[in-house]
Amino acid sequence: MDIYIERGYSKGDCLHRIVKKHGIYFTVLREKTIPARFMGLLPEKVEVEYYLSYHRNLGLPGALDPSPVPPKQPSPKKQENSSTIDFNQEKRRLLAAAGKDPDKAIMEAKDQEEREAAQQQEILAKLKEIQEQIGPKNAVKEDPPNLARISEMLRQNDFSQTYITGLLNRARKELSLDTLEDFNAVQDRFVEWIGESISIFEEPRRPGVRILALVGPTGVGKTTTIAKLAAIFGIENSGRRPLTVRMITIDAFRIGAKKQIEDFGDIMEIPVSYVENRRDLRREIDLHREETDLILVDTIGMSPSDSARLGEMKELLDACGSKAEIHLALFSGTKTSDMEHILRQFEPFGYQAVLLTKFDETRHVGNIISALAERDKPISYITDGQSVPKDIKKASVVRFLVKLDDFRIDREKIEKRFPVPETEQFLWG
Repeated sequence: MDIYIERGYSKGDCLHRIVKKHGIYFTVLREKTIPARFMGLLPEKVEVEYYLSYHRNLGLPGALDPSPVPPKQPSPKKQENSSTIDFNQEKRRLLAAAGKDPDKAIMEAKDQEEREAAQQQEILAKLKEIQEQIGPKNAVKEDPPNLARISEMLRQNDFSQTYITGLLNRARKELSLDTLEDFNAVQDRFVEWIGESISIFEEPRRPGVRILALVGPTGVGKTTTIAKLAAIFGIENSGRRPLTVRMITIDAFRIGAKKQIEDFGDIMEIPVSYVENRRDLRREIDLHREETDLILVDTIGMSPSDSARLGEMKELLDACGSKAEIHLALFSGTKTSDMEHILRQFEPFGYQAVLLTKFDETRHVGNIISALAERDKPISYITDGQSVPKDIKKASVVRFLVKLDDFRIDREKIEKRFPVPETEQFLWG
C-alpha cells in the first residue's frame, strides 16, 4: 500500500487537491497542522496523509460531479418468455453443478449488490462534503484595494514574492475590515511587521579574547571593514577605554592587500600579522590571546561557486576555535538571487551574522530583509562609506525601515517600537 501526502491551506483544500489528482477512491490516515514560520510571514498549513483505495467500477459519474446517478426508470413489465425462464434455470443448474446451494448463492449475490449500492451512496456523500468545504464559502476573495496597493509598494522595494505573500496572508488574518479601509493604518502595520522580521546581532559579553573572522565574496570590502572595526574598537570607543586589538590577514597574496592593511595598522598603531595556513593561524592566536582583547581575522575573497576554495578556507578558520565569531560580508546592492546563492554557499562556515558593506550605494533594502528573514540570519554591522573609522555602524531595525521607498515612516513611533539604547555605540569590552 502506497502512502501519499498532500499539503494545503485547509483540510478542504487538501481534499480538493487529492480528488483532482486521484479521484474519490482514497482513505485519509491522519492530518496535522504545520505552524506558521518567519514570525507569521509564512502562513499555517495543513498536511493530510492518505492511501488510495480500490473499488470496482460502480458506474459513478466523473470525479468532480457529486450528483447521484439518476435511477433507471423501470421498464414496462414484460411477460417472461421461455428464453428467460431457460436462462434462470440454466444458472441454477450451473450453481448446483458447482456444489453450491442455488438459493443461497443468488441471495448472497443480491446482498453484495445492495452493499455496493450503499458504498456508492457513501462515496458520493463524501465527495459532496468535500465540494461543500471548498465551495463558495471558502472561495478566494479579491483583496481590498489597500492590500493590492501595499503589495505593489513591497515589489517596488525589491521584497521577494515569498516574503510579500507571507505579509499579505498575515494581514488577511489579523486586520479588521475597518483597518483595511484606512491606508495609513495598513502602512503602519506593515512597517511594524517588516521591522519584526529584521534580526539584529547581539555582541557577546564574555571574558577573554574575542575573535572575529570576516568571510565573503571578492570585492565586497572585507579588508577596509576589518580596519574600520579595528579603529572603532581600538581607538574611538565612545569615551570608554580602547581595546587591545590585533589584525591577522590571510589575504597577503592579493595585489596591494598587504600594503593596504599595513598602512591601516601603521596609522592606527595596531599590530598586523600574516598567516598562510591553519598551523600559523593557531600559533598566532595562542601567542597573543592573553594580552589581546580583540583579534580580527581578514580572509581571502572567494567566489561562492568555488566549493574547493570555500572548503579550504573553512578548514583553515577552524583554527580560530569554536568560540570564534564568523561574520559574512555582503555587498548591500547584491541582487536577490545572487544574495540567496551567497548565503547558501557560505553556510558551511556556520556564520553567526551578516555584515553589510556599501549600504549607502543601495536604494532598496527589501532584497536584504527578505533573504535574511527567510534564512533567519541577524545583521551585525553596516558600512556606508570609505572613511576609517567613522563609516561603520552597529546595525539597527530603524536604519532599514527609514530606507523603505514610498512608505509613510513615523520615525518617532518606530524608534519607540524598536529602541536602540546603545546600538549607535560600540560599547563591547
